[in-house]
Amino acid sequence: MTAGRPRRQAPVMIRSISRRVLPLAAGAFVACAVIQVFLAGLGVFDDPGSFITHRDFGSTFGWLTLAMLVLALLGRAPRRITGLCVLLLVLFALQSVFVALRSDLPAIAAVHPLNGFAILGLGVVITRAAWAVQRAPAPEVVAASEGQPGGSATVAPVAPVAPVAPAPDAG
Repeated sequence: MTAGRPRRQAPVMIRSISRRVLPLAAGAFVACAVIQVFLAGLGVFDDPGSFITHRDFGSTFGWLTLAMLVLALLGRAPRRITGLCVLLLVLFALQSVFVALRSDLPAIAAVHPLNGFAILGLGVVITRAAWAVQRAPAPEVVAASEGQPGGSATVAPVAPVAPVAPAPDAG
């Protein structure tokens, strides 16, 4: 026991916290991606020097992709969410590769904005899925509460019984 809690309860608490924080981190990532698109627009339509801000901001919020993956793993998120977090991390890393190829292979570097929109869309998908998982009870909590006094064991629904009408008089 540590600090009055059984050792086994600590991993459950870490999973629970991770499941609660993942949708917040994913939502923050989506917000940052929207800001990133705005900063790119400033670089195109206002001042080309704004691309430096676009580049620096992208480097700053890129750590959220790794944080999301770690939270998905710690929270034992469904494989789909964890896989999408891996894909997001890879696509985000490719953004820098596309920029580095702008002199030698401009046709490949032109994929940079398309990849950016794919990253934004994927961020939205992860955020929505993470919120859905966060709303659902963790499997450990459901399993622990079943069979316990006051727990919520699964009970098969009972079909309603239709009232029986009285028989008409024969006489």
